[in-house]
Amino acid sequence: MARKIRVLVGKPGLDGHDRGAKVVAAALRDAGMEVIYTGLHQTCESIVEAAIQEDVDVIGLSILSGAHMTLFPKVLNLLKKRHASDIVVIGGGIIPQADMKKLEKKGVKKLFGPGTPTSEIITWIQEATVKKRSRPKRGTVKPTKKLRQKAAVKRRSGKKSARQKKKPKHKKK
Repeated sequence: MARKIRVLVGKPGLDGHDRGAKVVAAALRDAGMEVIYTGLHQTCESIVEAAIQEDVDVIGLSILSGAHMTLFPKVLNLLKKRHASDIVVIGGGIIPQADMKKLEKKGVKKLFGPGTPTSEIITWIQEATVKKRSRPKRGTVKPTKKLRQKAAVKRRSGKKSARQKKKPKHKKK
C-alpha cells in the first residue's frame, strides 16, 4: 500500500483568519491525504521544522495579511538551508497577480486565489506529488563505491557521455 500524501497547512505571521485554511485542510483530508494543521500565528521556522519532522510532501501556506512577499521567500530559504527544497510549497490567500508571478519565479510552485474550488487544489497536489514521489526520498541516495569507480574509469577513458555527444558542432569560417 502506498503512503498517503502528507500536507502541512500553515498560517504564518499575525494573520488571524483561518477559515479558508481549515476548509482546504478538511477537503484534503476527505480526499485521502494526511493533513497536519499547525494553527494560527506560526513562525516560518516552526512551519519548516514541523514539515521536516512530519516528512510532508507539500507545505500549503494561507496568507491573508499582505505579508506574502516576505513569508513565502523566508519559508523557501529555510527549506533550502535545511536541505529540504524537495518539499513542494504552495499557497493561497489575497495575493495580487503580479506578486503571484514573482513568488512563482522564487520557487512557490502554485498559488490559489480566493474562490478556487477545493477539487482544483486536490488535483494539483495529487499530480505534483506523483512526479515528486517518482524521485528518491530526500537524503537516501548516495553513490556507491562501484558507481564512483565506474564514473572515474569513464572520465579517464575519454568516452563521451550522451549529453556530450548531442552538442551541436559549430562550423568554423
